[in-house]
Amino acid sequence: MDDTIYMNIGMSFTNPSPEEISRLFRETHSIAIVGLPPNVARSSFQVAKRLQSKGYRIIPVRPIIESVLGEQAFPDLENLPELPDIVDVFRAPKFVPDLVDSCINLGVQKLWLQDGIIHEEAAQRVHNAGITVVMNRCMWRDAHLLEVLAP
Repeated sequence: MDDTIYMNIGMSFTNPSPEEISRLFRETHSIAIVGLPPNVARSSFQVAKRLQSKGYRIIPVRPIIESVLGEQAFPDLENLPELPDIVDVFRAPKFVPDLVDSCINLGVQKLWLQDGIIHEEAAQRVHNAGITVVMNRCMWRDAHLLEVLAP
């Protein structure tokens, strides 16, 4: 596999290596998906559904809705009954700094920013706080390419 697709996003941020991403998946049981809609036509719904089919517990994080994919939804990370193993973000980059603040304050250990979600400053800040971060990558595609299943 070409490691360069995992590494450089911009000038200062570097994604974890494929080996580190594989380990991240192996250590993950629950995934809070921020911005998960009930709309089956949305890519975020399809990613969540596929991750769920691989054995991961999906925790929808989106105001107003009650459930998605048979799982209770929560309005924000602060209202989750327990910390997820990873937070997967499907929100515009302008919302990432506030999500990073929540992750740091709550003690989240892993943060994934999906394809097209790039915020170098926020990613560096969360990384500096000791949180593993992956940016501008599709969680489902990486799980599929790396052939990982939930532990």
